[in-house]
Amino acid sequence: MRRHRFALTLLLVAAAGCTSSHPAVQQSATSAPVASSPAAPSPSAAPSRVPAAGIPALLDPTDIYAAGRPGLLAPEARLARALIYVPDSEDQTVTVIDQKTRSIVQVVHTGRLPQHVTPSYDLKTLYVDNDLGNSLTTINPRTGALGRKIPVTDPYNLYFTADGRFAVVVAEARRRLDFYDAKTFHLVHQLSLPCRGIDHMDFSPDGTHALASCEFGAKMVYVDMQHQRLEKELPLPAASAPQDVKISPDGKTYYVADMQHGGVYLIDAATISVIRFLPTGRGAHGLYPSRDSKTLYITNRTGQSISLLSFATRSLVGRWTIPGGTPDMGGLDASGRVLWLSGRYSSEVYAIDTSNGHLLARIPVGRGPHGLCVWPQPGRYSLGHTGILR
Repeated sequence: MRRHRFALTLLLVAAAGCTSSHPAVQQSATSAPVASSPAAPSPSAAPSRVPAAGIPALLDPTDIYAAGRPGLLAPEARLARALIYVPDSEDQTVTVIDQKTRSIVQVVHTGRLPQHVTPSYDLKTLYVDNDLGNSLTTINPRTGALGRKIPVTDPYNLYFTADGRFAVVVAEARRRLDFYDAKTFHLVHQLSLPCRGIDHMDFSPDGTHALASCEFGAKMVYVDMQHQRLEKELPLPAASAPQDVKISPDGKTYYVADMQHGGVYLIDAATISVIRFLPTGRGAHGLYPSRDSKTLYITNRTGQSISLLSFATRSLVGRWTIPGGTPDMGGLDASGRVLWLSGRYSSEVYAIDTSNGHLLARIPVGRGPHGLCVWPQPGRYSLGHTGILR
């Protein structure tokens, strides 16, 4: 029977609330790949920073997020309305909020269990990932109007290969990455993985590989996105529930939120091995780099807070609290001055001033708000999720 993700998440949170222990990190954790997913030898060094064919070079080889500075909106993004798209998972709707007035513009029905809203590689379309509806609902970001439904299987999340050729549906319940032609959505390849609860990932500096979290399997998987094959498995300490993944601006470290242990793993991007675990707060979940590439915002879903991490020192430098809140997923506005987050168990959305952590607005929305998308955002192309732009 298909498991209902929201109910499972509640169970995990309940379990997390019963423990405050930090995981014992195993520095050289590895395991053999399963026979159904042949793997190449584990990498001894991070992928090259020299771009592969069809993958745009980084604007700055020393800063993966250089294209995300305020004012660097692509021509297509400049045509978009400044809106917030909130998938209300339990209501099968998307609530649309005006960024300027912070008021609700409309509430639209999409499909069963919408999980995230994802910008397309070319920034021309937004997709609502209707997980149990087995479909993607398109949105025109210039108008905010709904378009057609595209049939796909189990779209918990959605990403794009760095060359823009493939849309990658994260079929969580089926433990797969499904590669579709990004223009026609014709299914090209299904990659089965030894990964229970595969859900979030981020890409290597050159865009050829991705590190993905296995929420119910206490591990990570490292995937060759060009050849569409498993390359390495990385077990995490027992009971880990890895969530969002973000790479550091210098491309040397992956940060992985662990909702069960309340913190983030630092993973060496060259060796794909755990460096250490850093406690942040209960229910650590979403990860968002600041527009100046100096700070990582870490949402603590059941800790009523957002932790601030310095990329330079790899240490915590602050915390903002949201009394009674459940900050989950979202992103920064184009200026970087406002951090928008969904309140997963609070049926609300938060707008936070990034200069001081002041709560600017607390907006009631539907039940189970999840992968909120702030649009437009600066950057040349989208790798997916709620807005990973380079």
